[in-house]
Amino acid sequence: MSHSPRDPADVPPPPRAGPFVLVGLGVAGLLAWGAYGQWQQRAAAAETQRRIETHVPRLRTATVERADKPVEITLPGQTEPFARADLYARATGYIAERRVDIGSRVRQGDILLRIAAPDLDQQLAQAEAQSGQLAAQLLQARSMVDQAKANVDLAKVTNSRTSTLAGQGWASKQNADNSQASVLSQAATLASAEAGVKVAEANIKAQGATVDRLKALTGFKNIVAPFDGVITTRGVDVGDLVHADGSGTALLSMERDDVLRVSVNVPQSAAEGIRQGLDATIRVPQLPDRRFSGKVERSSVALRLSSRTLTTQVDVPNADRALRAGLYVSVTFRVPRVRPVAVIPAEAMVFNQRGTQVALAGDDGRARWRTVHVQRDLGPALEIDDGLEGGEQIVLSPPADLRDGQKIERQAPPDAAKPVTAAAR
Repeated sequence: MSHSPRDPADVPPPPRAGPFVLVGLGVAGLLAWGAYGQWQQRAAAAETQRRIETHVPRLRTATVERADKPVEITLPGQTEPFARADLYARATGYIAERRVDIGSRVRQGDILLRIAAPDLDQQLAQAEAQSGQLAAQLLQARSMVDQAKANVDLAKVTNSRTSTLAGQGWASKQNADNSQASVLSQAATLASAEAGVKVAEANIKAQGATVDRLKALTGFKNIVAPFDGVITTRGVDVGDLVHADGSGTALLSMERDDVLRVSVNVPQSAAEGIRQGLDATIRVPQLPDRRFSGKVERSSVALRLSSRTLTTQVDVPNADRALRAGLYVSVTFRVPRVRPVAVIPAEAMVFNQRGTQVALAGDDGRARWRTVHVQRDLGPALEIDDGLEGGEQIVLSPPADLRDGQKIERQAPPDAAKPVTAAAR
């Protein structure tokens, strides 16, 4: 089958270039628009970065204060009697008289109780009688010494005469030897008599000690007050049997309350400044209008290992007996500082990966971060013992993006933002 030549009129014309041009222009426009947008974003980012780098924030600042005045610290404590005594019997017997009761105020030397001790009285009478017997024995021993001395003198005279006669041949040698032996025998008798006197004197001395001991025990029949004070407990009544061995409960207990001790446990942070004579102010919750003054008189020197506190006692005069032993009180000390510290507002402190830091506003108008150490947290203020000396300008509430060396503009805070020193608390 043969094909005839195609008619040129049947061939379609070529496409026009206009649509392609339009499409190319559109694509080029979109690319140009995208590139322009990217350029705008980069330009905006660069402008933002430039503004950040050149921005000078206006920040509040305050002056770091230097605190060298005493620190006022208030601690809990309790009152204790200046002296306390539990009185026991030293003589066995019965309570014959009771002159005091709980709450009775007594003076030193007052008789509080009287004990009837007939057995003790009989022992004392017997010991005194034995002392008389021993005194008579001493007199007898001394008279025997006198007699022995006379015998010695006689023996010496006889021996001298006999020796002379024997030398002249008028007496035998045997008589001379006998008279000489008699002298030695009488001398031995004298020594024995003198030893008897010493034994008698020693016996009298020993018996005198026994009498003195019994007299002392007899004196204990009266229970007397060892100091001025008040009777706090009573354990016996008239007719009760008491023993001198000190077993059982105390007959009476008394306390001295004209001066009270206030015991306080001072923490380690303030223990270094506690010294004898340091003034203290005592307050009692039940007496809100009263203030009692005292002084530190003693401390344990060493700190308790369990609590790291120093046991301190303050003596408080209590002439009007307004205070009582056993009260819970608050004690305020003005403890001298070991060395000055810097005081800053709490809002100036920042905690970050480098620890506790503050931002200082330098004279060159730039911020500098500095690491510090907090000694005490006073709430609205902080005491800094390392990193600041006092007098520096410090940034309050520094922003998180504040860079070291960044320029800043100072803005002085109102008076309310100034740091609160420890002395003002």
